[in-house]
Amino acid sequence: MENRKPIAILNGAIITAEGEYSCRTIKLDEAKDLIHSAPAIISAVGHQATAEVLTDLLGTEVALNRIDFHQEAGQQALIFKLNSRPPEGVILSREEIEEFGYQFQVLSRYA
Repeated sequence: MENRKPIAILNGAIITAEGEYSCRTIKLDEAKDLIHSAPAIISAVGHQATAEVLTDLLGTEVALNRIDFHQEAGQQALIFKLNSRPPEGVILSREEIEEFGYQFQVLSRYA
């Protein structure tokens, strides 16, 4: 999919609008390539520790930005997904995020 729209960075795989989507797991190198080739980035990362980890991993500034994001047709989102779910109400530290482990996914909206 040729993407000239800003790529969104989300800290969870959520469907933000009706449409047809695909989601696939990618490696860190592919996540970096995706971010560095995007025309712009929209951060919808709502936790400071997650924003800091993503900034380090991706080599680009990922801001804390608690917004309501709605993915457009033809737009991709880079998903930062923890490998397990933290207890209710817990805000993880950077060290705890590393302990939980994580993966990256690309969520593409086609229509």
